[in-house]
Amino acid sequence: MTAPASIEQVSPSLTKPRQGSQLMRSVVTSLLWHLLLSAFGIVLIAPLVWLISTSLKEPSAIFMLPPRWIPNPIRWQNYPEALAAQPFLRFFLNTLNITFFATLGTVLTASMAAFGFARLRFPLRSFWFGVVISTLMLPSIVTLIPTFILFRWLRWIDTFYPLIVPYWFGGGAFFIFLLRQFFLTVPLELDEAARIDGASNYRIYWQIILPLAKPALATVIIFSIINHWNEFVLPLIYLHSSSKWTMAIGLQGFSDLYSTQWHWLMAASTVMVAPLILLFFSAQRYYLEGIHMSGIAGR
Repeated sequence: MTAPASIEQVSPSLTKPRQGSQLMRSVVTSLLWHLLLSAFGIVLIAPLVWLISTSLKEPSAIFMLPPRWIPNPIRWQNYPEALAAQPFLRFFLNTLNITFFATLGTVLTASMAAFGFARLRFPLRSFWFGVVISTLMLPSIVTLIPTFILFRWLRWIDTFYPLIVPYWFGGGAFFIFLLRQFFLTVPLELDEAARIDGASNYRIYWQIILPLAKPALATVIIFSIINHWNEFVLPLIYLHSSSKWTMAIGLQGFSDLYSTQWHWLMAASTVMVAPLILLFFSAQRYYLEGIHMSGIAGR
């Protein structure tokens, strides 16, 4: 007996409407998702567009109704005037100094701690990792007064040390967790082969794990730079001299009790935000890869 023919063999024309309806449904679904994401993207980018637009307006045109998104005329001199109104170069160098050294400490110490939790075997490893992760539930405002008293006792008030030194002691629980998850995706056979060749843990960490963890390290670098670049509360608490202010504090110089120079404030804010935007788009591939790979490990 011969096997019964399939529906496609008996009547291929019957499957065409079904395939056509599935294709149409897929196209409509994709189109709806793209429209939804486009609308969401417009909502997110609108404040940035308004920031740049306001930075190029005359003071009298900022609060016009209906608002003008395209300045007319374009006032480019807002930028040099804003940068000259405050010692913005000094603020920029202070922010760059704090961001560089704090990020360097975060990357080095967080990766070392993550290497220990991911690649080494020691008693109560899971327990201590849980203790580290539990610190994420502790609000930073709770430890603000004790840390201020400690830094005052060390005579670090009005210096950059409170904004740099703490990040050389682990870098933060979130970054340790992120790097640990990525390190778990690296095969342990690489460590075992290196130890057979006489490599120490430090050499394995420096020459094997870190070169393979570039996407995760790029993610940590981006997050850390954004955090320190935009930090306002801690510099406001610890930095009292205006010569040590960061850009986030310097922006407050355009406001007082009676008026705000909005065109200068927006121009200075644009200058402050521009490096972060360039950093994100230049390292976007590593950032997305690091986030993706850090969530794969199941051990």
